[in-house]
This record gives sequence, C-alpha cells and structure tokens, in this order.
Amino acid sequence: MVDDFVIARNPDAASTLPYLVRIPVGADGIVLKVRDTWPRTSKVYCHRAEGWPADAEVVERVPVRRCERRGAAIDLVLDRGRENRSQFVITRIRGGREAIFWQSPRTARQARPNVPLPAGRAQGVEGLTVLVDSHERYPYRFARQSGRGHVHTERRGLAAGDYAVEIDGQVVAAVERKSLPDLSGSLLDGSLRYAMAELAALPRAAVVVEDRYSKVFALAHVRPSVVADAIAEAQVRCPAVPIVFAETRALAEEWTYRFLAAALAELALNDAGAAVELPAAGPLAPAPPSTAEVRAWARLAGLEVSDRGRLRPEIWEAYRTAHGS
Repeated sequence: MVDDFVIARNPDAASTLPYLVRIPVGADGIVLKVRDTWPRTSKVYCHRAEGWPADAEVVERVPVRRCERRGAAIDLVLDRGRENRSQFVITRIRGGREAIFWQSPRTARQARPNVPLPAGRAQGVEGLTVLVDSHERYPYRFARQSGRGHVHTERRGLAAGDYAVEIDGQVVAAVERKSLPDLSGSLLDGSLRYAMAELAALPRAAVVVEDRYSKVFALAHVRPSVVADAIAEAQVRCPAVPIVFAETRALAEEWTYRFLAAALAELALNDAGAAVELPAAGPLAPAPPSTAEVRAWARLAGLEVSDRGRLRPEIWEAYRTAHGS
C-alpha cells in the first residue's frame, strides 16, 4: 500500500506538464502529470501518466493522513499544517474527452464565489416567458424565479441563441450560453462567428460564459493567447452582441434572466411609445431678418443707413413693405 503523496519532475522534456504526482489510491497508486506542485491560485490541470519512472527526481514526499476515492473525486489529506487538503476531480469535457483537475478548498471557493443570489423579480416585467432551445441538454431552470411565478420556460427550437423572449410571436432578445471549453472550441472552429452574426440580427442579444475571463489563460491543449485574440476579434466584429463572463453557471443563469427581462421591458416600452400619435405642430414661421440683412438691403435700395448701431424705424418699415411682411 502506498503511504506517501509524492511529487517528482516529469522526465519528458517535451511535455507541457512539468511534474508528476503519485496519489496513494489502491495497491500501486495513481500517477498523473500535473502543471504545478499545488493548486494555490487556481485549479491545476492533470493528465494520466503511463507510470512512475524508476529514476524519478523527487521534489516532495509527504505522509498522507487520508486518501479516499468518492465517485469521480479523490479526496487527499496530507499530514502537514499548511496546504494539506485537496481534491482531484475527474470529469468529461467537449467531445467526451476525459479531464482531471486538482483543486484545493481555496481554489474551489474562488471558482464558486460565496455570494447570495437574489430571488426578487426583475424590474419592468410581471411574468417572463423564456423560450429554451430544444437542443439544450441541461438547460437553465431559473428555479429561484420560477418558484415564485416570475418565470415560465417553454422548450422550442430557436434559430439563434439558447434562451430567448418574444413580443407578438417574434423573438426580440436571445442569449447564447457557453462553458469555457465550448467557447474556446467554437471560437477556434469558427462556429461562434456565424452564431454571433445570427444573434446580431436580433434587437438585443448576448453571449454568456460560465467562467471567469482569467480562466482563458489556464486553458490546456490550446494556446491561451489564440483564444484571447479570438474573443477580442469576435467582440469587435459584433459589438452589439456582448460576451459576458459570469464566473459560474448559477451566476450565468441569473445574468441571463436579468438580461432577457430588461431587454423585453425596454423593447415593449419602445413599441408602446411608437404607437402614440403626436399632434402636428404645423409649419414653422420664418425667422425675422437680422439687422445686418436689413442694413445690406437698405444700401442696395439707396437708403441712407449708419454703419453700425440700430436702424431707424422707417428703414424697418420700408423693408417689411418691400417684402410683404
């Protein structure tokens, strides 16, 4: 039985993951390639390794108090005072590919900010019907609002976006939902460009990302700078469709609800204002002539006028008589 948690340098110089960790689970342990020696500021990306090298250059070896696998997670508690609790999470990302992340309580809190989400109704709408694209596998349920009757969802095939609202049977606002891996993939294969062009044809639209912008620069298997450039290019190409990073799925859901409600309220108000008929004011009377214009006319008419100052009343009377005013 493996009793210690061991970190060593990865002998594969070509790998982008410079360390190996040996997790004391099972008879021989599990070996992973990792990006860092501890998840201090963000989650650490991991990848399965073929095995533990016989001549491994050990960086750190720490006794283990507890190591237990619970489903897709491995809980690890080290026998030391600081940086002693962490967890390895095995998940699936775009395309069904396996991904392993190493996180600590600190990074888990950062990924899930402890903020209370409001349950109050959005201003300007009494009840909101949100159209949910029928292709959404795990859609937002807007549970905090729907439980109070503020939101009703309806599944329907949408031409643009994943969530939308309509006025008189016409979709007027939509939100496209993206996880960070999905955003990265759709930017690089060009599909998001067409999706944003379709969204831009609507009066109001946005793309919401269920992660932080800083996580773009922690992406593995792609160059983060390429993804960052693609985000900037997409935003410049479609400035009317903002790309909003909302940190977590819950915050992205909340933002989507507020955005759709605000868009519906504004567009409904605009439609109501356009239907109001304003009384015609009639033609505007011409502006009275200036002193300079009357002085120039008087000189052409042979009347004696001063170079500056007020004009005599008879000059004004002559001008009005001549112009029929």
